[in-house]
Amino acid sequence: MSSTQSTTTDDKFRGAVVEDLQLPPAFALPSTEVISRAIQLAYDRDFSHIPVLDRDRKPLGYLDVAKLKQEWEAGKANPDDRISQYMTKFKRKSTEPYTLITPATPLADLEAFLQDNIFALVTDYQRKFVLGVATSQDLENFVSRRGF
Repeated sequence: MSSTQSTTTDDKFRGAVVEDLQLPPAFALPSTEVISRAIQLAYDRDFSHIPVLDRDRKPLGYLDVAKLKQEWEAGKANPDDRISQYMTKFKRKSTEPYTLITPATPLADLEAFLQDNIFALVTDYQRKFVLGVATSQDLENFVSRRGF
């Protein structure tokens, strides 16, 4: 990235960080939840993607709610099936390091991350808890609210 592009991106967000987005608390589901309940909860909250956690609340992957609903409506998924059967698992390879997104992450860094990802899990610094989910729409809303 050239210094001109970097400056433009920095100016766009005026030094704001993820915490400034004022994201609602994360909504995540345990891997043992059934898909009928997951779909209902997702639609109640108007979420398109939901993080899936293990019993220790460690992120395992996510549900693409629209895709899951299609599977269900096509008869390929039983309402009592566990969501773990339908989640997209996070890649955990040393060749693809985990990108840490915390409340202190600059919005310019979040924007760069979201160029290749549909959402970002905002975690604490030790990656033990999912605090929120950030999307490109959250960035767009922030910019429009602030008049940047």
